[in-house]
Amino acid sequence: MAKQAGVITLNGKVGRLSFYKTKDGYLAREKGGVSKSRIMNDARFARTRENLKEFADNASSAKLFRDALRPVIAKIGDKRLNLRITQVMMKVLQSDLVNNRGERMVRAGDWSLLKDMELNAASSLGSTLFLEINYTDSPTAWAVAIPAFVPQDFVALPKGATHLRITATGVGLDFETGARTVQTSVSDLLSVIDPAAVISLSIDKSLIPGTHRAFVLSVEFVQMVNGSEYSINNGAHNAAKMVGVEQV
Repeated sequence: MAKQAGVITLNGKVGRLSFYKTKDGYLAREKGGVSKSRIMNDARFARTRENLKEFADNASSAKLFRDALRPVIAKIGDKRLNLRITQVMMKVLQSDLVNNRGERMVRAGDWSLLKDMELNAASSLGSTLFLEINYTDSPTAWAVAIPAFVPQDFVALPKGATHLRITATGVGLDFETGARTVQTSVSDLLSVIDPAAVISLSIDKSLIPGTHRAFVLSVEFVQMVNGSEYSINNGAHNAAKMVGVEQV
């Protein structure tokens, strides 16, 4: 390992050399490692090839899921959400009891492992909405019913919020074809100081075809100023939870 002794400090790569800083000072090392050709052909790297193949399936499946959930994710202020979705998807892949190692796929795993996942680790749905929420799951529809409530008594309202809305989202996925669909059912924009009427939200399953479905309930807080909506702290207080999943 080479160590820089002069006054010039570098970070990054120069040719085959990589320069980096450690607690011992600035160090340099030559590019090395095993070639891609060897990894893809050498029998000693069979496990590595198996891992790479499963990682690829997991990455593409997680991306498809994130893309379908974009209407929800865009309003959630959790910078680690993409990573957490990828991690949960890997657990689904590893639960595949049909295919051999290296051939396991997300679409063959236990889809129910996604149920109850919070999409905002810093603001769970249960710690935001203290409401009696009833879910109905039938062969044709997934529905949510919330009785009348007073927001100031039953909602953890962030500072600055003047209104909130509650949304049910359903996504349909086909991991084999890469197809995705999304449907939402949204409540009225509710004032935080006025009593809210009964809320009924429903997702028609025929509109979200696919082999795998997921249903999310979310709450969004906004501040209304002169008729325009403004997000509260970049969505840090918005909550969303995967409250239902279905594998067709």
